Amino acid sequence: MRGMGKTRRMVSLGLCGAALAAALAAPAQADVPAEEAQGRGLGWHLKDTGTDVRFRGLAAVSRKTAWVAGSKGTVLRTADGGRSWRNVSPPGAGELEFRDIEAFGARRAVVLAIGEGEASRVFRTEDGGATWTESFRNTDPKAFYDCVTFFDSRNGLAMSDPVDGKYRILSTGDGGKSWKVLPTDGMPAAQTGEAGFAASGQCLVSAGARDVWLATGGGATGRVLHSADRGLTWTAAESTIPAGDSARGVFGLAFRDRTHRNHGIAVGGDYRKDQPSPRAAAVTADGGRSWRQSTTPPPAYRSGVAWLPHTKSAALAVGPTGTDITLDGGRSWRTVDTGSYDTVDCARDGGCWASGEKGRVAALG
Repeated sequence: MRGMGKTRRMVSLGLCGAALAAALAAPAQADVPAEEAQGRGLGWHLKDTGTDVRFRGLAAVSRKTAWVAGSKGTVLRTADGGRSWRNVSPPGAGELEFRDIEAFGARRAVVLAIGEGEASRVFRTEDGGATWTESFRNTDPKAFYDCVTFFDSRNGLAMSDPVDGKYRILSTGDGGKSWKVLPTDGMPAAQTGEAGFAASGQCLVSAGARDVWLATGGGATGRVLHSADRGLTWTAAESTIPAGDSARGVFGLAFRDRTHRNHGIAVGGDYRKDQPSPRAAAVTADGGRSWRQSTTPPPAYRSGVAWLPHTKSAALAVGPTGTDITLDGGRSWRTVDTGSYDTVDCARDGGCWASGEKGRVAALG
């Protein structure tokens, strides 16, 4: 009976995901602002966070529970679907810039602050943000940490922009309590001017027990680096997303899941408002060894991307000018919302969240 119950639950979740993808793709809902879509009961439903800070860090735990992290050292948590938010910011962190957060439920989370030298820090909590412990503070003035990711509740990595010509990787095996710098022998050389973008917490992502990908920009080409051994050795592949400028490149990555981790999407472009981004998305079917340009990419720069749970080929991409959906694994995209968001994340139960400027946080209806 327990097995049958699990099967029914998974079928139900799959149907919900497919129905949501189909509803979002309906022509009548195209290019609808979040507020109007909310009135129709479809799309992003804005939640009042009571603040105006910019949330580039987001961790979707479930339909009910989510964490956001942003400027002014701010961390918020909801456990009721966004109806109320608790300010659980680390004490004394007001001068820090949080750009990424990873959560393992309603009580455990790890948050990354970015910046040069000691501005790059990692904090962790085990009691829902009531107390925090600073578990890492960067002491190298040449390092600038951008993103953090976890393979499971214990093993994770964080990445810094190149130091002495190579990306620097931090590793933890105890849930973020302690960190060590990995050797760079297996890291390919960085391009001149190349770096990661701390725009959405998605410049370093993982899928499965050992695979991790790193997104780059600023160099001659926008690249995606891949490691199959938790960051010890890496290979680099050129994406089709243009770079060649400090404002252009790959900003966000998403790989499907443990079973289908060969299937990935890259998004990016040029974050400057007055510059076009004609090739803002790319796809891979071989784990990032090669990338193909989306035939119909998003119409503008996109910083965040997430697969819709329990669907075979549906995903969302977000940026300051809107949200796009793909139903064919990233090959073609269509705008479904024109609200501004920096990042997007989906939980295993089908709950999807987005966050961005001016305190904006939304849940997908």
